[in-house]
Amino acid sequence: MAQRSGELSRRAFLAATAAAGLTATAAASRAGEAPFSLADLRGSFNAGETGLIPGAADDQSRLLQAALDRAAAEDRPVFLPPGAYVVANITLPNRTRLMGVPGATRLMHAGGGHFLLSENARHLELNGLVLDGANREVDSYAEAALRISGAELAVIDNCQVVGSSAKAIHIDRSRGRIERCLVSGARGDCGIYALENRGLRIAGNEVSACSNGGILVHRWQAGEDGTIVTDNRVFNIGAANGGTGPWGNGINVFRAHAVRIANNHVSDCAFSAIRCNSASNVQIVANQCLRSGECAVYSEFEFVGALIANNLIDGGARGISVANFMQGGRMSVCANNIVRNIGRVAPYPDTDHPFGTGITVEADTTVTGNVIENAERVGLGLGWGPYLRDVVASANVIRGSETGIMVSVAEGAGSTVISDNVISGALRGAIVGYRWHEPATGDLAGGDNEGFDHLTITRNSVS
Repeated sequence: MAQRSGELSRRAFLAATAAAGLTATAAASRAGEAPFSLADLRGSFNAGETGLIPGAADDQSRLLQAALDRAAAEDRPVFLPPGAYVVANITLPNRTRLMGVPGATRLMHAGGGHFLLSENARHLELNGLVLDGANREVDSYAEAALRISGAELAVIDNCQVVGSSAKAIHIDRSRGRIERCLVSGARGDCGIYALENRGLRIAGNEVSACSNGGILVHRWQAGEDGTIVTDNRVFNIGAANGGTGPWGNGINVFRAHAVRIANNHVSDCAFSAIRCNSASNVQIVANQCLRSGECAVYSEFEFVGALIANNLIDGGARGISVANFMQGGRMSVCANNIVRNIGRVAPYPDTDHPFGTGITVEADTTVTGNVIENAERVGLGLGWGPYLRDVVASANVIRGSETGIMVSVAEGAGSTVISDNVISGALRGAIVGYRWHEPATGDLAGGDNEGFDHLTITRNSVS
C-alpha cells in the first residue's frame, strides 16, 4: 500500500512540475522574457538564452551560431522557440542537435555565402524546423540550402526545406536518414541530392516543384551505395536544363549499386518517374508512377542486375525500358507490373527507338506476369537490332496495342522464348519480327518462326 501511495505521489509531482512549466512559459512570454519550455526539462539548451528573438527582422546569425557552438561543447540539444529567424553562413558544429516546433520554427536565409553547412560531423540531427531559402542566392561552394558532408550520422527528421535557389538538401559521404520531410521549390536544381553515401535512408518525404529533379542518388565512380528510397511522394518535377533524360526525373540513381526503390508515389515528372543509369543490383518494386513525360521506369546503360516488379504505371511515352545491352546493360526480372496508357508524345524526337511502347527489354531477362494495356505502338518490345540475348517473355497480358509483341530478327539477335501470352486487339500483328524499325515477318503468333531459329514461339492466345 505504501508503494502505491509513493507512485501516486510521484505522478502528482511530475504533473505539478509540467503544469508549472507551462504556466511559467505563458507568464514569461507575456513578460517578453526568454520562455521556459518543457524542452528544458529534457536538458535542452534554449536558444532564447543567447538573445535570439523570434520574429526579429534583424540578422541573428551571430546569436544562433553562438547557441549552437555552446550547446555542442556541452553535448546538449538546442531548442528554438516558434518564430522566424533571419540567418546566413551557419556552420553546424560537430555534435549539433537542433530542434524546433514543426511548422512554426523557421530559419530564413539572409542571402550570400551558405545557409546551413556541416562538415565531418560525428552526429548531426535537425528536427522540427522550417529551412526557408527565401529564394536568395547561395555561393557555388554551398550547392544547397542545407549542405552536409562527411557525417558519421546525419538525421533530418520532420523538417521543411523550401524556397532554395539551388538544391534543397545536398548530402555526401555520409550515413543516416532523411525522413518525414517536406521539400519543395528548389528552383535551381533538385530536391534531395545524395552523393557517394554509405547506407543512407530516404523515407516518407514529400518532394515537389523542383526545377531539375526530385531525389537523386549518385556516385562519382560506380560502386556499392546501399541507399534505400522508400515511401516517398514525388511530384511536379521539371527539366529546366533540358536534355534527353539526365534531368527531369522523380527518382534518379546514377552509378550507385545495391539501391532499393520501393513503395514510392511518383507523378508528373518531365522525364522519368524512376531512372537508374549504370546502377547494378537495383530493386524497383511496388511503386506508383503516373503521367511521366518520357519513360516511366528506366534501367539503362552499364548495369548488371535489376529487379523491376509489382509497379503500377499509368501514362508516359514508354512504360518500362531495360536497355543498352550494347554498353553492357543486362540481367533483369520484369514481373507483375501493370503498364497502361502509353502514348507517342515525348519531350524530344527519337528516330532510333519508338515511343508508345509498354515494356522493352534486351538481354538475359525474364518478362512475366505483366499486364500491358493501351500502349499505342507496341505492347512488348524484345531486343533492338542485334541487341537481344536469352530473353523469356511468358504469361503476359497485352491489350490494345497496334503490335502486341515486337521481337528482333536482325542478324546477331539471340535466343528468345515467347510463350503463354494473351494478346488482344493487336491490329498490325500479335507477334511480329522486326529488323530495327521495319517489320520483317508476318504474324508469328501461330508458332511458325519463319526460319528465325533463335525464336521459340508457343501457346500464345490471340483475339
